[in-house]
Amino acid sequence: MNAELLRSAQAGDNDACEQAVRENSGLIWSIARRYFGRGVEADDLYQLGCLGFLKAVRGFDFAYGTCFSTYAVPKIAGEIRRYLRDSGSLKVSRSIREQAISLYRARERLRNENGEEPTLSALAEHTGLTVEDIARIDLACDEPESLQAEFGDGLTLEGTLGGDAPEEQLVERLALEEAIARLPERERLTIQLRYFHGMTQEQTARVLGVSQVQVSRLERRGLERLRHLLRP
Repeated sequence: MNAELLRSAQAGDNDACEQAVRENSGLIWSIARRYFGRGVEADDLYQLGCLGFLKAVRGFDFAYGTCFSTYAVPKIAGEIRRYLRDSGSLKVSRSIREQAISLYRARERLRNENGEEPTLSALAEHTGLTVEDIARIDLACDEPESLQAEFGDGLTLEGTLGGDAPEEQLVERLALEEAIARLPERERLTIQLRYFHGMTQEQTARVLGVSQVQVSRLERRGLERLRHLLRP
């Protein structure tokens, strides 16, 4: 999108916002179509996508060093998925929902007690769940806000997997969650800890009870599998 138009929209120019939505309607529709057949009208999905798009307009930082559409795609999809999840249209098993609620309460309790975000190992000790179970629940019930969000060691999944793909490939990258779920258990957990929980390789090694060299190998293999799974 034109940088001048984007800056005007960020400054609160309603005409610029409307123009930005019009110019990107094809991108918004391409993402909305992925969620057809979930019990929500197509036009409603598009409107949700527009809301996510406008949130992306407000939140985009030119310092990201990437094109706006790369940032906007997960924001648009995230808005739709949140609505489907909240309305019950996006199906997550009852047991997973119940475990997710317990995890939420445990996180809040530990956050209030310690004044900081609890580690996965602390959550596991507090809830009696394994670290693997926590990662599985998070994958089922959560979605990264942006492929540009920085995680362990300042890395991003978008940057690590390659961020110069055209918009059509970026839409396919919304299958990231499903692709991660298909990784072998140790690789899946390594990617989850590194990129969704912001852990360094050293921290990940302590949680998994392996060496940092092993974590590096697991991460490398996991990323290679993801590149293959996400290849258009």
